[in-house]
Amino acid sequence: MKIKDSTFLITGGSSGIGKAAAKMIVEKGGKAAITARGKDRLMKAAKETGAFPINTDVSKPGDIEKTYDLFLKEFGKLDCLINNAGIAGGGNVNELTWQDFEKVYSVNVFGAGMMTQKASEIFMKQKYGNIINIGSTSGVRGSAGSSIYASSKFALRGLTLSWQAELRKYNVRIILINPSEVRTSFGGRETDEVSNRLRGIEIAHAIVSALEMDDRGFIPEFMVWATNPF
Repeated sequence: MKIKDSTFLITGGSSGIGKAAAKMIVEKGGKAAITARGKDRLMKAAKETGAFPINTDVSKPGDIEKTYDLFLKEFGKLDCLINNAGIAGGGNVNELTWQDFEKVYSVNVFGAGMMTQKASEIFMKQKYGNIINIGSTSGVRGSAGSSIYASSKFALRGLTLSWQAELRKYNVRIILINPSEVRTSFGGRETDEVSNRLRGIEIAHAIVSALEMDDRGFIPEFMVWATNPF
């Protein structure tokens, strides 16, 4: 696809990967909207990236409706959805609670699923569209203490594979990107203690590079590894 003049809806866009992707897309002439729960950080990110801010929470069905209403009112069309919103959650198996699962899955799985459901209605009608799902290398291999987060990303991978099978005939490209160690803001701040971890800009580059392939082809899934994060 051509980034210039295309429209992009990016969830979790107030920091990290989402913010970097919005900035790169706008710099290339695209039109981007970013969503986030925290209004102050969202407005700051919108000012820094040139993206349109939408203060909503993907874990709330009513907010998903609101997101699309505001986006389409602003831009009139949707070319690409980037499911980036995500939260972490961990603990060993003997420590897990129902609430722990629900909190993470409501964003990483249910939120991404229902954002995609709304996008699919648009894309099936216009017979064109792009979806980027931000997964994780944790979604292809588990590790001790990460069963909730890892399983949520395994679930996103399963959803991606199913949606690819359903939507290819409508010319919809669905791409799963699995980053390894990335500086995140899961805990409310950017973690930059490990300087060799991936930054948002590396994943933004991967997103844009994958999308810029001619529409007749797409990369179903790929990983982006930090060269030496240790």
